[in-house]
Amino acid sequence: MSLQTHFIPSLIVFLLSFRSYYSLAGISEASGYDASAGQVYPWYPSTIQGRNFGSKIMSSKMGRSLAAAKTFNVNDYGAKGDGSDATEAFNNAWRAACSSSQGSVLVVPKNKNYLLKPITFEGPCKSSITVQIYGTLQASADRSAYSKDLTRWLVFENVQNLAVEGGGTINGNGKIWWENSCKVNDDLSCKDAPTALIFYNCKNLVVKNLKIQNAQKMHVSFEKCVGVEVSGLTITAPADSPNTDGIHVTRTQNIQISSSVIGTGDDCISIVSGSQKVQATGITCGPGHGISIGSLGDGNSEAHVSDVTVNGATLTGTTNGVRIKTWQGGSGSASNIKFQNIEMHNVKNPIIIDQKYCDQDKPCKSQSRAVQVQNVLYQNIKGTSSSSEAIQIDCSEKFPCKGIVLQGIDLRVGGGKAAKAECNNAKITEKGNVSPRCT
Repeated sequence: MSLQTHFIPSLIVFLLSFRSYYSLAGISEASGYDASAGQVYPWYPSTIQGRNFGSKIMSSKMGRSLAAAKTFNVNDYGAKGDGSDATEAFNNAWRAACSSSQGSVLVVPKNKNYLLKPITFEGPCKSSITVQIYGTLQASADRSAYSKDLTRWLVFENVQNLAVEGGGTINGNGKIWWENSCKVNDDLSCKDAPTALIFYNCKNLVVKNLKIQNAQKMHVSFEKCVGVEVSGLTITAPADSPNTDGIHVTRTQNIQISSSVIGTGDDCISIVSGSQKVQATGITCGPGHGISIGSLGDGNSEAHVSDVTVNGATLTGTTNGVRIKTWQGGSGSASNIKFQNIEMHNVKNPIIIDQKYCDQDKPCKSQSRAVQVQNVLYQNIKGTSSSSEAIQIDCSEKFPCKGIVLQGIDLRVGGGKAAKAECNNAKITEKGNVSPRCT
């Protein structure tokens, strides 16, 4: 009797597990779901907490088995994947996945092409959610489709415990927008254009293994997010495509960007006001405008950026290397910043602080106020400059830069010629071998 008491429940558990496993295997075959990963999002980013990013991830959501996730395939909601409009189908699939009380997986099948008009995937959701993009998402080329809001295409908003990944492609179809930009054609009035992929007010977020290309304007933007892990992104657009920043970080805290390749017509990574505890490692950048903090203080505004580390990057053929740029008349600070272990190949302006940044047709007025730049370390930065001045530090007379450290710098003009450094209104400490040195 005792044997039956223990054996029968165990047999039932085994059979249920067996059935769940093979049900999931069927999902994998039909949609490209990666059952071999041995875990599911939700919830993945244990590493965020492990890096002391401050995110609290419920232990009950970690290590969840694949069988616990409920799958929602966009094709089951009417998407055809033949290049026809799939916006409504994606909306319906998202609503179903977001309203699921158990962890859910929204699947975009491989070898399919889905045309999407502007769409917002809005939370909060009842549980953690993963979006597996295996196929291609393509933006509508009809500019009138964006008439309600010219600044957005794909948006994830107010979602916690979210992962977006899968190895698929997000194509902003940006050519029509670039051709109608005032930065390309001076005869046109300046109008906004959509950012391809926006994460707004998201917490505990993973974005990984995606190809994002030809954005209408910026490629990926993280705004007002907390606890973010970004890795394995490949972001591409022509070098002459206007304002096509690769990764844009604004009002976001605790974000790590790693192992990503970015080549666009603007900053590879731009970090602006309200951002703290930003880490970037293993970044390949070029073409583009380099890795930038700023611009800050536009329109006499107050701006704050702090605790930024760029450790391990290769920049090739960019118009700037590692840059801090602030407008005259602003206030606030850019502080506790580290640029370490960076290789420059034929980069114009490899190291630059510009407190007189002016991105407008008319000359900017000289103003006494400025965003304070302080405690900035440049360490182990080597390579070649395409300009004779490899280091340009041009700070405000009223608010000079403080605590600037140059350590282990070896920058030369192509062909091994000596480069120059121009440094104004800055308190600079040089440690070890530094070439060129500030004059």
